[in-house]
Amino acid sequence: GQNGGTRGGGHLGEDTSFRWQCVEQPIGKLLFQRFLEGAPGLAAAGALWAELEAYERCEEAERGGAAAALRGRFFTPGGAEHCSF
Repeated sequence: GQNGGTRGGGHLGEDTSFRWQCVEQPIGKLLFQRFLEGAPGLAAAGALWAELEAYERCEEAERGGAAAALRGRFFTPGGAEHCSF
């Protein structure tokens, strides 16, 4: 019998995951972040993502202040950039 081409295999789930497409792939990440920036109600989520990445890169001594700024900007109810999720 003839054996057809190979099918996707076990990696298919990984290739379609959010993390793989929108975090690990540079172009997918850029496009998703642009989508967040332009979508009504999602711009704060895009800004939070960018600030969390900046937080991960900052020096240990700066983290306390950065965390307080993040809490005040994104997690204070009633604020313009409040992320309730």
